[in-house]
Amino acid sequence: MTDLQYPYDSHPEPGTTIEVAPGVRWLTMPMGGGSLNHINLYLLEDADGWWVVDTGLSIDETRDHWHRIFERELDGRPVVGVICTHMHPDHIGQALMITEHFQCPLYMTRAEYYQARAFSAPGGPSYQSSWIGQQFYQRAGMPLEYLESLRRSWEERSNSGMSMPEMPAGYMRLQDGNTLTIGGRDWRVVVGSGHSPEHACLYCASLKVMLSGDQILPVITSNVSVHPTEPLANPLKDWMESHDRFLNTPSDTLVLPAHNLPFYGVRQRLRDLISHHEDRMLAIEEHCATQPATAKELLPVLFSRKLDPRQMMMALGEAIAHLHLLEHRNRIERTLSEDGCYHYVSIDPDLSRRSHPDRHDAPSDGPVLV
Repeated sequence: MTDLQYPYDSHPEPGTTIEVAPGVRWLTMPMGGGSLNHINLYLLEDADGWWVVDTGLSIDETRDHWHRIFERELDGRPVVGVICTHMHPDHIGQALMITEHFQCPLYMTRAEYYQARAFSAPGGPSYQSSWIGQQFYQRAGMPLEYLESLRRSWEERSNSGMSMPEMPAGYMRLQDGNTLTIGGRDWRVVVGSGHSPEHACLYCASLKVMLSGDQILPVITSNVSVHPTEPLANPLKDWMESHDRFLNTPSDTLVLPAHNLPFYGVRQRLRDLISHHEDRMLAIEEHCATQPATAKELLPVLFSRKLDPRQMMMALGEAIAHLHLLEHRNRIERTLSEDGCYHYVSIDPDLSRRSHPDRHDAPSDGPVLV
């Protein structure tokens, strides 16, 4: 992987901010235990107040940190707008609290807002106990008892603040190419996809700064998964095409991501991410050239250790995402076998020329839950 440049060697303490560019402040909020224990959030200074970019989890600790920020870091001025890059719980968890507290609007892309509303509504999608989820995981090669362990895992997830929070009743729509003028500077909306349906990043040419959310992260690779709610989706195709477009970002841009540290080297990082997924797909092709495999049987190709039910869900989603893009490229063929599982086999006659089984990236330790 290419070396990146990190202008900061540590995160701000919760409840405090660091100015990383004129009118741009960086803060962090906790995300509980595990290897990913924080989310980066940002404040943009305007003439009459502040814009919040992403909000943290819907837990009391994050809410309390926000109120300390309101009291100590805003120079006595209000929040005038909240921007959520996408609909995942660590990004939207306090959107309702902040917009209600200041009676200010929420800004999101349409797909992100309405998917968040759908998943947070009573009786929203719950595939852990439906025939849709049962069929999806059975066809991936999972036993029926996996759904019960997954259901218990989701209950624990809800208790840790990772469930979908209640959303504000309305929003202002962001679209790719929109410009928000904040503090006399133009911030252009750049939309990517794959990790989520319509992820909004913000780029300011005058500051040479991009707020990248989860679309571009310097250390971890955001989860790109197929889920039972859309079993034929091809999110990795969207992800790779988004990265191709983001390669137009000037190389001297300071990237402010949602996780890990701010960094320089956006083009290098994008090329590394593209190369990583191409390598994973080639490893899958090589495995499926010798014998048909289910998505479950392909997990050791991608991940190196035993996975708990929630990690297994993300890992299967990632494996299927890679398989769907390979199908789209006519390099893998899928067959529904008598055992009720999808089996995948490589069909590209050019595979032997492209193959290099001894030179792949090592399997990841496990999927990143972000």
